[in-house]
Order: sequence, then structure tokens, then C-alpha cells
Amino acid sequence: MSQAEALDMENRDPNGLNSHIKVQFEDVLGEPEGAHAIDCVWKLSYKCFECGKNLCYKIMTTLCGICIALCWGCDFAATAFNHVWCYTPCLRDFSICVGCFQKVYGTVINCCCGPFCETCGLLFSKIKIQKS
Repeated sequence: MSQAEALDMENRDPNGLNSHIKVQFEDVLGEPEGAHAIDCVWKLSYKCFECGKNLCYKIMTTLCGICIALCWGCDFAATAFNHVWCYTPCLRDFSICVGCFQKVYGTVINCCCGPFCETCGLLFSKIKIQKS
């Protein structure tokens, strides 16, 4: 099955990427107790809000959506390309080179500082503290 056939045309944000965007009438407008418009004004406001929002969104997505989707597709393709062909091999090369230096540095530290630290540990381990 192709990706186009697998698109869920009902739930278009299954991962909740834009759950923070609240654009329903109730999310934007609300009248508190004691400050209510006439019922017909409230109902017409709802219809005008929904009509304007839906019409404007459909016009903008029709004019710009496909081009913007193409731009984002190319951007994420470039990101994937960079990670697969540039960043990951570079990090792997760096970790291989640094691993060699890590062994050399560890050997030098063990030879120079190891005996001193071991001696200090033995000295301090012989200290006994008694409460009188």
C-alpha cells in the first residue's frame, strides 16, 4: 500500500503536533456570566467566525500549501541526507580517532597519577577516628 493510500483523511494530526493551536470558536470567544449578547448575535457571530476561518484557511492552503509542503519535503530530505552521508560518518570517524587518544591519555594518567593516588589512598585508609 502506498503512502497516499495510507493517509488518514479524518485524523490529520495523529501525533498531536499542533494540539497547542486552538482555533475553534469556543477557544477564542467566550462570554462570562452577566455579559451575554442577544442569542441571534451570538449564533451569527459563530457562523461568521467559522465561515471566515474556514474560507480563509482553504484559500491560503490552496494557494500556498502545495508549494510549502514541497519546500518542507526538500528541507527534510536535505536534513536526512546530511545526517546519513555527512554527520553520522563524521561522528564515527571522530569517535574512532578520539578512542586512540583516550587510550594514550589513560595510559599516561595511570602511569603518572595512579601510583600517587594509590599511595594517598593507602595512607588515608590507615587513619582511624575515635570518639572520646
